[in-house]
Amino acid sequence: MVGTTLVDLREHIEALASGDGEYSVVCGRTGDRPVPISSLRFDERATARSAVRAAEQYRTALRRYDPQVPYYDLIVRHDAGRAHSVQRVQQGIPVTDPQTLSEPVLDRSSTTPDHRRFVEFCHGVAAAVFETLSADGYRAVETAVVDAYFDLAETIADPDDLCLCLLESMATELDQRLSPTEGAEVLAEAATRLAPTDIADRPVSTTLSVLRDRGLLETYTRSPWSIDPDGGTRSVVVQVSEYALAPRNGRLPVLPIVLELHRRQPDWLPSSLRAVDTDGGWRITLVVDQEAEPSGLASAPITPEV
Repeated sequence: MVGTTLVDLREHIEALASGDGEYSVVCGRTGDRPVPISSLRFDERATARSAVRAAEQYRTALRRYDPQVPYYDLIVRHDAGRAHSVQRVQQGIPVTDPQTLSEPVLDRSSTTPDHRRFVEFCHGVAAAVFETLSADGYRAVETAVVDAYFDLAETIADPDDLCLCLLESMATELDQRLSPTEGAEVLAEAATRLAPTDIADRPVSTTLSVLRDRGLLETYTRSPWSIDPDGGTRSVVVQVSEYALAPRNGRLPVLPIVLELHRRQPDWLPSSLRAVDTDGGWRITLVVDQEAEPSGLASAPITPEV
């Protein structure tokens, strides 16, 4: 019998998956592949249908934390010719006809793809952190995040603002209720619960590009790495504009930045972040130091301009 927690449901779905299966699960209206089946494939249609049922249970369970989780009409898609395409790729033959849903199946009129990616990104990050808090026994933190979110939901009508408020509340509670080491461990584990991605040679630039494409910031620039030969640390300064998350209690929520950095270079772990409020944006200094105790990984302290 499948359990009812987010962790139980995700593990069940992943156990059904196959790396080279010809079936996938998508939304019949939009073509999106939401959490927790976004990157999974399945060998048989019946198995994929079981994954659909579990994915719907997962998203229903997630709504207990976040009522604004979008609804999707999940269906099984047979990617006809996928095995043949894989074989052609293995033989070095280019594939120029990727399989997609036919246009009549898709209804994109309700919202734009960019908007859907923004919403699903926010809920995906929140789900990964909620799963980790539940699995690691941080019930008090889990409850505090939900309570803070529900308090805000009574005064904020815009679903987009609520998505961001959820991440802001989550970053604040992690920062206040966990030790720096516990917080770092939660974020590192949460990153493993997000869809797999390729390791990046330039994790900072790749992370910022992803956040820009998801609508969490408008523009960014970054400095070259600065290396302290005596202290054994590396640091980089990033300037971002129109960052979507708002400061709270003198700190800037940077949780999505850190999670994306973990995903793109898990052996390259930030030790601390700090932020400076500048005209039209934020200047964030990210430090890597394998020996230092982590700090500011969920919410970075806002320091004065120097």
